[in-house]
Amino acid sequence: MTWWLLKYDPGLIEERMRFQPQFSWDKVFIATAFVFVLFWLILMPLDAVRFHWSRMPVELKTLGALIVLISLYISFLTMRENPFSSAVVRVQKERAQTVISTGPYRYVRHPMYTGACLFFLGTALLLGSWYGALCTPVFIGLFAVRAVLEERLLLEELEGYDAYVAQVKYRFFPHVW
Repeated sequence: MTWWLLKYDPGLIEERMRFQPQFSWDKVFIATAFVFVLFWLILMPLDAVRFHWSRMPVELKTLGALIVLISLYISFLTMRENPFSSAVVRVQKERAQTVISTGPYRYVRHPMYTGACLFFLGTALLLGSWYGALCTPVFIGLFAVRAVLEERLLLEELEGYDAYVAQVKYRFFPHVW
């Protein structure tokens, strides 16, 4: 994905590397997510490798690998489609940000969060950690809160976002939420 972005959209890499949160709630989200991801990354190998708390069938581990691949593909499609997919919440007026409603954005308003949620579930399954998989709802909750706050900003500051919200009903998962 990085090589593709370097060739076709170096501006997006520059934007994502800038990583300067502008809102206190986004700073809180980033700090909370960082701590929780760190906990998750420590928990899974302790669970699946060191102490063997979880016993997971190979079919679920295989499903986990498939889910991880799907999540990475969704993330790639999202970045390919949206040159404004910043790692922090902000409206990029200096880059003349517009509403993106093509590609995965035709189905959900936050496909990057969809990919991330699938990544956390798939990784836990792939590694064979039930405890890691049980963390997935927390990640979904964190992304849900951020998505709601992000949408408030986009509705206020990004022209045409209200029409997009009326057109695309779902945030993460079609026909769910």
